[in-house]
Amino acid sequence: MKIESIETERLYLRGFTREDARFAVGIWNDPEMGQYLPDEAMEEIDPEYLREIEKLGEDPDCCYLISEARDTHERIGTCSFIPSPDGRVYDIAYCVHKKFWRMGYATEMAGGMIDYAAGQGAARVTVSVGQENAASNAVVRKLGFRKVGESTYRKRGTDRCCRDYKYELVLQAEEG
Repeated sequence: MKIESIETERLYLRGFTREDARFAVGIWNDPEMGQYLPDEAMEEIDPEYLREIEKLGEDPDCCYLISEARDTHERIGTCSFIPSPDGRVYDIAYCVHKKFWRMGYATEMAGGMIDYAAGQGAARVTVSVGQENAASNAVVRKLGFRKVGESTYRKRGTDRCCRDYKYELVLQAEEG
């Protein structure tokens, strides 16, 4: 799913390209940066896995984005959203490279996606956050999300069971 870029005060959230694959994998497969993500960190990246990641910008259902600094165009992190078939609910995700942690970029990325969803007529935005991920839980609470549930999943390639909180932000009252 492709969109025009989303602009925030300091960031462009632009479409994911083939050239972004190594940057994204570098975040997602890092033991520290990816610890709350569903994939296991890999010591060596499988070439087939990398080819799959290179195609994310072509995904028809999920909008994969790269956040980059407006002033330098340096890549800051990755983010994505999946709208429901009727466009009323947007499920978002975000991840910031550790060299940019504690600078407000996660809040800004999520805020940009929320503004985009609102502009598209979405009624709600949802996000899943690892229960142990204190920083991300603080981000969504700061943005006004409320906890609406919990879930568990098995981290791919491991026996490790992880627990998430499901959050929701109501943008407009739904009819009916």
